Amino acid sequence: MVYISHIMKSNEVIQHKNIAILGSTGSIGKQTLDIIAEYPDRFCATVLIAGSKVGQLIEQAIKFRPKYALIADESKYAQLHEALAPLGINTAAGAQAIADAMTLDCIDTVVTATVGYSGLAPTISAIKANKDIALANKETLVVAGELVTNLLKESTSKVIPVDSEHSAIYQCLVGEDPQTIKKLIITASGGPFRTFDAERLKTVTVKDALRHPNWDMGAKITIDSATMLNKAFEIIEAHWLFGVEANRIEAVVHPQSIIHSMVEFVDGAVKAQLGIPDMHLPIRYALGDATRLATAERGLQLSDYANLTFEAPDTNRFPGINLSYYALEKGGNSACIINAANEIAVAAFLREQIGFLDIYKIILQSLEKMPFIASPSYEDYVNTNSATRQYAESLVKQMKF
Repeated sequence: MVYISHIMKSNEVIQHKNIAILGSTGSIGKQTLDIIAEYPDRFCATVLIAGSKVGQLIEQAIKFRPKYALIADESKYAQLHEALAPLGINTAAGAQAIADAMTLDCIDTVVTATVGYSGLAPTISAIKANKDIALANKETLVVAGELVTNLLKESTSKVIPVDSEHSAIYQCLVGEDPQTIKKLIITASGGPFRTFDAERLKTVTVKDALRHPNWDMGAKITIDSATMLNKAFEIIEAHWLFGVEANRIEAVVHPQSIIHSMVEFVDGAVKAQLGIPDMHLPIRYALGDATRLATAERGLQLSDYANLTFEAPDTNRFPGINLSYYALEKGGNSACIINAANEIAVAAFLREQIGFLDIYKIILQSLEKMPFIASPSYEDYVNTNSATRQYAESLVKQMKF
């Protein structure tokens, strides 16, 4: 269990904090920079890391003047170095350089804002270097939750979740005895297809799937919301973060996205965290070490929402949500297989190579094909991810769409 021993006491003083952003050009990364700019006396962007958007990374580095700027795509390194070296900003490229950067003495907290499996290695590196983690990359715990949890036991790293749902649960548990938790309730918007019947789902387009009703997110997470695979991943993540058994974690559809999650306690009380659908709040909370930082941003006006509604998710139309319970019951490398297959399938859907419902089919076929490993090492996760991706790619090529 990652949680609660890391919550700050109210009388602790927040020190000026040096922040590394893993995925600075993505949605969460950009919003993290918003928070850093809002509190220049508290936070400094010391390390900025991007995948391939070198132009955006250069613009960010010129504005925030980090000590280091790194890019995963090594073919973009020359452009990065040429632009930033004259400013005295250190540059590097490639996966190993990014993992190594997590150990830099100038970093206090790493914001894992990248999407997908690529966040695992640098997060592990940061944990081994005893860096605090503002965890937005859910795949780290989805893919290798047991491994990461065990590493945290040997580290002084603090982990505070940035995902709105897990931040909400974290906030609801402040001051509570974890032994009194009865149930974690993770809310879901239902995505753009909440009201679509099964027949209509057969013909939805990429454009349809990217039209989320409430949240402005990157393409991959938006598709995961449409399939509701994101809820499966969030249930897995919640299990590892809070040490709650899978049968005590459930999802509920809440179309307004105002209640971000809830905790039910053994005495029947339910605590909920409410807020507008905006990631600035959970990012601010995580960077502030689970304290409340005053902001001029407009907050929730309950009078704007006449009705807050809830419904059970339809697992017949969105069966992916049940993969969370399968993965947690089976354990081993099963969640790693699910994640790898999903990443390949979502990418193929975004390229319009497969249909929307094919995403789930590719995941199921990958689970049937890939060897199960009950107690995987880090190398087993790496190999499982690679092999599953190759197999899923072969399935994409076989499909006629």
